[in-house]
Amino acid sequence: MEAVIEFIKILLPASVVLYAVYLMVRAFIQREIELKKLEVRSRSIETILPARLQAYERITLFLERISPQNLLIRLNNPAYTVHDFQKILLDEIRNEYNHNVSQQVFMSEEVWALVKNAKEDLIIVINDAASQLNHDAPCFDLSKKIFESMMERKIDTIGHSLSELKKEIQQIF
Repeated sequence: MEAVIEFIKILLPASVVLYAVYLMVRAFIQREIELKKLEVRSRSIETILPARLQAYERITLFLERISPQNLLIRLNNPAYTVHDFQKILLDEIRNEYNHNVSQQVFMSEEVWALVKNAKEDLIIVINDAASQLNHDAPCFDLSKKIFESMMERKIDTIGHSLSELKKEIQQIF
């Protein structure tokens, strides 16, 4: 019986010391894991942030380039008919969009939906304006009709998209 008591006297303190060492090692390992996670996160931010800012910059440029005041002036050629100009405008919008479509991975779904809706809305305005004119009329008539349609609208979808894009950028910083 005395041997069992002596064994417990040795085993109990050893068990307590072993358990304390286990807790200390576990806490140390968890702290190291958290530090590694923070390090990986900071490295990814250093890598992703410039790409994300570039994506916002490209979408801003896209919205500016497809805005009617820029698009119509840039592509205007008096030799075009309404039908030719409509096709050129739509091709330009689609090409710009296709060139920047991959940027959506860097922004929220809400902002991307606004950008996409702004593009679709402009296409609808162009098609509606062209359908109201003679296909052989000069392109100036189409430009005028598009500007009139945009002025009648209550919401400037391109301007609204640009505003929301800027808000999202400001949230990052």
